[in-house]
Amino acid sequence: MKNPPGKNKLFPYQLDAVNQLKTGSILCGGVGSGKSITSVYYYYVVECNDNPSKDLYIITTAKKRDTLDWERECAKFALATDRDSSINGVQVKVDSWNNIKKYVDVDNAFFIFDEQRVVGSGAWVKSFIKVTKKNNWILLSATPGDTWMDYIPVFVANNFYKNRTQFIRRHVVYNSFVRFPKVERFLEEGRLNRLKRRVIVMMKYEKKTMSIYKTLWVDYDKEKLKLVTQKRWNPFTDKPIKQISELFVAVRKVVNSDPTRLDIIKELLEKHRKIIIFYNFNYELEILRTLKELPNVNVAEWNGHKHQLLPEGESWVYLVQYLSGSHGWNCIETNVIVFYSLNYSYRIMTQAAGRIDRMNTPFANLYYYRIVSLSWIDSAIRKAIIHKKNFNESEMKLALKTKTIIEGE
Repeated sequence: MKNPPGKNKLFPYQLDAVNQLKTGSILCGGVGSGKSITSVYYYYVVECNDNPSKDLYIITTAKKRDTLDWERECAKFALATDRDSSINGVQVKVDSWNNIKKYVDVDNAFFIFDEQRVVGSGAWVKSFIKVTKKNNWILLSATPGDTWMDYIPVFVANNFYKNRTQFIRRHVVYNSFVRFPKVERFLEEGRLNRLKRRVIVMMKYEKKTMSIYKTLWVDYDKEKLKLVTQKRWNPFTDKPIKQISELFVAVRKVVNSDPTRLDIIKELLEKHRKIIIFYNFNYELEILRTLKELPNVNVAEWNGHKHQLLPEGESWVYLVQYLSGSHGWNCIETNVIVFYSLNYSYRIMTQAAGRIDRMNTPFANLYYYRIVSLSWIDSAIRKAIIHKKNFNESEMKLALKTKTIIEGE
């Protein structure tokens, strides 16, 4: 191995990970553990050992691409996007997962896939498989997979299986009594665990921060919720509810639109001057935008429509939509995150919390506030998150059925 330029010394647990990494590995570490610098270090000292001019491609989130986080990490190793300015003439290319198809013809390079996006069988996965056949690569993730189905693309890319179909035929038993594909159980889990151990490289480190979670209870419109659940009437469209999905949306809107949620946030702003707020829906954003009316509070947004940078000033609020901003960026200017409403995914909630849980944060205590009502829908989602599960339509039906039995509808 060659020594990287500059003062790029890794922590012992990061060096241990470098020594275990190989092409096809998943570098798995908690949010803020330093996966980015560890992966670039591995590329420089291992992958470039035999070929110093091997180009580096980094596929990441759009936000992390736009904020140039990866360029700053690479600059520590004298690596740059401009080939003439980069050591050994290496060119670094940073792009988002949306554009991965552009690189399916690249060969003899090294790819770092940042944030786990290779789940399912869609276009991203197909492009990922093609790239891995002609290049060395590693994948970075804080939460690599919830079920064995999530590991299929990585297992195929490592040539453990020919394709997705072969994996399913060998390991998956579907429930034949439902109208949609639902996995009942997996076969040969001993083999699957062995394969998982072959690809996972864990970064074990002791966190210096303490995460303090607090649940803030708020009210909700009980009569309006009964109108939705009992009479199946949508008060927002003034029409009958026909689909379970519409019922789902209406129930959450009734609960999440209650003004006590905004009141709680205003109270928190008196205690904490800088707050990141995660939300789910556009109607929640419209409510949160009224915070701009507060004196001396700067408000900025990151969502599918606006990509504003972190606000500046002595007091600010950063409104971040879960799907757009739960990953791929860091903040050490505050130690407070508020979850205006709960997301359905335990993984997304974990990633969102990690935005302030960084190795270089100056704070010892990190505060996470979950705004939750005593409604049956919030209780069901909260229960799923506590048990590290995702809340989906089947969970919704079960929660609705349980609520009906309890209330005697």
